[in-house]
Amino acid sequence: MPPPSDIVKVAIEWPGANAQLIEIDQVSVVYQSLTLLWSLSGSDQFALRYADGPQLYITEQNRSEIKNGTILRLAISPVSIICYKARAARQLLERVQSHGMDARLEALKELAKLSADITFATEFINIEGIAVLARLVESGTHFGEMLAFTLTAFLELMDHGIVSWDLISFSFIKQISNYVNQPMVDVSILQRSLAILESMVLNSQTLYQRVAHETTVGQLIAHLQVSNQEIQTYAIALINALFLKAPEDRRQASIGLSFLSLQRGLTTEMANTLAQKHLRSIILNHVIRGNRPIKAEMAHQLYVLQVLTFNLLEERMMTKMDPSDQGQRDIIFELRRIAFDADSDPNSSTEKRKAMYTKDYKMLGFTVSNHINPAMDFTQTPPGMLALDNMLYLAKVHQDTYIRIVLENSSREDKHECPFGRCAIELTKTLCEILQVGELPNEGCNDYHPMFFTHDRAWEEFFCICIQLLNKTWKEMRATSEDFNKVMQVVREQITRALGMKPNSLDQFKSKLRGLSYSEILRLRQSERMSQDDFQSPPIIELRERIQPEILELIKQQRLNRLCEGSCFRKIGNRRRQEKFWFCRLSLNHKVLHYGDLEEPPQGEVPFESLSEKIPVADIKSVVTGKDCPHMKEKSALKQNKEVLELAFSILHDPDEALNFIAPNKYEYCIWTDGLSALLGREMSSELTRSDLDTLLSMEMKLRLLDLENIQIPEAPPPIPKEPSTYNFVYHYG
Repeated sequence: MPPPSDIVKVAIEWPGANAQLIEIDQVSVVYQSLTLLWSLSGSDQFALRYADGPQLYITEQNRSEIKNGTILRLAISPVSIICYKARAARQLLERVQSHGMDARLEALKELAKLSADITFATEFINIEGIAVLARLVESGTHFGEMLAFTLTAFLELMDHGIVSWDLISFSFIKQISNYVNQPMVDVSILQRSLAILESMVLNSQTLYQRVAHETTVGQLIAHLQVSNQEIQTYAIALINALFLKAPEDRRQASIGLSFLSLQRGLTTEMANTLAQKHLRSIILNHVIRGNRPIKAEMAHQLYVLQVLTFNLLEERMMTKMDPSDQGQRDIIFELRRIAFDADSDPNSSTEKRKAMYTKDYKMLGFTVSNHINPAMDFTQTPPGMLALDNMLYLAKVHQDTYIRIVLENSSREDKHECPFGRCAIELTKTLCEILQVGELPNEGCNDYHPMFFTHDRAWEEFFCICIQLLNKTWKEMRATSEDFNKVMQVVREQITRALGMKPNSLDQFKSKLRGLSYSEILRLRQSERMSQDDFQSPPIIELRERIQPEILELIKQQRLNRLCEGSCFRKIGNRRRQEKFWFCRLSLNHKVLHYGDLEEPPQGEVPFESLSEKIPVADIKSVVTGKDCPHMKEKSALKQNKEVLELAFSILHDPDEALNFIAPNKYEYCIWTDGLSALLGREMSSELTRSDLDTLLSMEMKLRLLDLENIQIPEAPPPIPKEPSTYNFVYHYG
């Protein structure tokens, strides 16, 4: 007689005990017999969940779906976990408020660890735990380790986003600011205080105003002169946050005096402080040159500061010139005067001077239709008035260079003259695009350039170097006005290639550009084209097609081997400088993905035994990337961040479950998306695969064709000759 349909045979596991094979009733799953079986007390504290796959708990709604042969695991029920953590939160709060200093210290130490758990944090916050910690800080009676653990717990709790930063009192802000402003304070306290102030500024405009009032940039500069790179990083992060949230007029004043032109009237008290403290030189000497190597987070903060600095140019970049504004027109007249004043006759008539000015403006290289009123050339945004600022700086500070460029081109034949005005305007626009002027910093980007911290007028000097490059390249290309766009493309390539070499100074940048002449750019292009295209004759194409499957299989094996080694990923939603990590790796038989949390990035191999969670490859339904990922749809801030969006991918292994990733870099993103595609039998379509395929295919082709070097390969196979009239030439061995 067959067993009833609602009775199934399953295996049930319990940590530290042998699995039990038993029959259970789908309709009435009872935990009492299981707890008795393993001598456990309190059957109401336990629940069953699936051992494999998404490890869902068995509930009233889904227990009828249990199949024969399923492996289940007895575990603490979610309700019991919440109750336990609520009880722990109440006990810790009582201990934190105890009169015994030793007991309070131990409680705060434990609280600092548990606060990272969101379930515990929710329970602790619900019983006014944050208010208690805030009062402890405001009292000013805690010092040393006790204060450090208090601030750590506070920061962890607030980082979950359960309560608003706007609820923080002004007295708390004042106390935290005092820790930052004190000349001698414990490193751990200073680090956490800087992090708390940064979070306040980034999360509340009201708190920004209070923090900016209590802690000035001048006071933060002192923390850049220490040898501790972590403190320097937190200090620059707070400076960046203050600049990012500052109103436009205050932001202009804050950074402008130390990094940009003095001609913009930046004279606030904060700007004067920066000028006295020499922010740029302190960052250069104590941060960039004083730290070797610079860690990733420090590099990111320097990149953010660089972007915010150049973003001060946005107002001028988006300001159109008013052709009727006499003051603005006088600037153009000054450009004409510096270049051609020696040729002018003060006694000439008005008509003669007008004709002469028109001729001069043409020689300056403004648009043909605007020789009478060249102010019209600056009505396009970008680059707007920023281009005129650059031209005036070149004419006044590097007058000999300016005059040489203008006169040199005005004396050429018309068809080969380089139009200075048009070139300066287009070059300014190109430089704004290369340095992302007006754009917000990208999360995770570390692409800062040390040379921009070596000069008070780095932007203007950068322009002056590049306009000379443009003039030189124009001559090397023997360009005419019809070649203008081609020249600009070459100049853009020269600049980006030189920046990619990370020169440490503007002089090094000039040196790099000297090595990137037009002929060198052509050589590099040809070399890159050859490595990508090889030959295009039919025999070569046929050989490539025969070799390609072998190369793809080699790439596939490399991707799977990398997945078996595993990678460390950053947990979503954590602060950058107090990161939480998790690790994922593929089993050696390519059948299971193992993953689990880590306290810190691993130094060596992570064993499978330490990764508590797993997903069978057979259960993976699909892999999605970018905006299709569940965590990109949920996290609006992440969704808006292009940098993060390009590194996101998810494994969908259940209609309601997904394992979400944000790769640490583009290389790991390509490795994992390729490897997962290979596991699912799908095409590896990443940029890295295309690059590796081109490289390996090119190398294999060159090796196979090595003996045919300098031999012309025919486009088609040679024709088959006609049959001979007789076969008398055949030798008969008989």
